[in-house]
Amino acid sequence: MATVITVVDPHLPTVTADASPAATSFDPGAPPLAELDRQVRAYAELGVGGLLGLDADGLRAAVEPLRPAVAALPMAPEQTGAMTGDAEDHVPFVLVLSPEALAARGHDLDDVAPAMRRGRQRGVSVIDPEELATYRPLDDVEQPDGAFWVLHGIDTGSEFCGATPESALATVRGRGRTPLTIAEGIALTVVRPDMLRPNRCYSLMGSRAGNQRVPAVWISERRAKLGWCWDRNPHTWLGAASAAGRLGA
Repeated sequence: MATVITVVDPHLPTVTADASPAATSFDPGAPPLAELDRQVRAYAELGVGGLLGLDADGLRAAVEPLRPAVAALPMAPEQTGAMTGDAEDHVPFVLVLSPEALAARGHDLDDVAPAMRRGRQRGVSVIDPEELATYRPLDDVEQPDGAFWVLHGIDTGSEFCGATPESALATVRGRGRTPLTIAEGIALTVVRPDMLRPNRCYSLMGSRAGNQRVPAVWISERRAKLGWCWDRNPHTWLGAASAAGRLGA
């Protein structure tokens, strides 16, 4: 398990941004478009849009093509297909930033990691840029084109705490669901920080580097940490996140 914290530019907008009121104001009764607007505000307030050179208005414009697809999404767990385990693990959808869009601006997902806030604590990564570049989506994970997509019907997978990622992936696939990638796990932690809970963290089995390392997000020293664990090692505090699918513009 990696332990050396990756150093990022202290002047990044994700580092210099203040805490985000929007990131912590999820309303379970909000309609889909209102929830999308909240997530866009969280990205703007936490400096994620700034990594793309976008202010709040530019970020809203970039996401606009996704609004028709989001408007049709169900919000209740029994309607989204996310009821595979604990109902408290359900997230209706998350707005995901494409790693390719970041790369086009000279950034990577390590630069987004500080936006994974827990209170005023910034998130960190212990996957260095060289290793991070080796992770690719699994062959059966199809990411939509464009700078943003929507991941829907998410289950953070607490039922898999104590199971190996290897066995959890087989179960997820058997249910016709898809594992989360690193980009999607970071997005989830940025816009729904309440879902990263002690002893209920999550593996991101959809990104692999051709070895036994499985990326994950967990809590360390009261902050969110992106790292990796071994494919065949179970951890009582680490589940396995999955989703019903992905939507592009």
